[in-house]
Amino acid sequence: MSATQPEILFLCVHNAGRSQMAAAFARQMGGRRVVVHSAGSAPGETLNVAVVEAMMESGIDISNESPQALTLDMGQSADVIVTMGCGDACPVYLGKTYVDWELTDPAGKAIEEVRSIRDEIERRVRGLLDELLPS
Repeated sequence: MSATQPEILFLCVHNAGRSQMAAAFARQMGGRRVVVHSAGSAPGETLNVAVVEAMMESGIDISNESPQALTLDMGQSADVIVTMGCGDACPVYLGKTYVDWELTDPAGKAIEEVRSIRDEIERRVRGLLDELLPS
């Protein structure tokens, strides 16, 4: 792992909700101390509208983001790969640290449910950054 700037890849299937929220929190909290990627194994076309709204409520605007396809370079350059509900759809890269976060998929959920998913993701990202970044 890079001692100066660890790379984190947040990975789910559609890259329209959970991984986007996690990446946004990691960028906000980690700043220049961390490199953040977010991708999907089968990316959707647009972000989940309720996810965008919930993140805006937290002061983070992700409305200009869009689902991204996982690339070989993302997987190979990441120090830590955080998977979220993609199971066998997420490829395995040898020698990488994997963390699997079991989180409810926000797709089709009401904003109240998305808020609780957002808050759990924020808590987990904070914990991950506490582990990866020197104080």
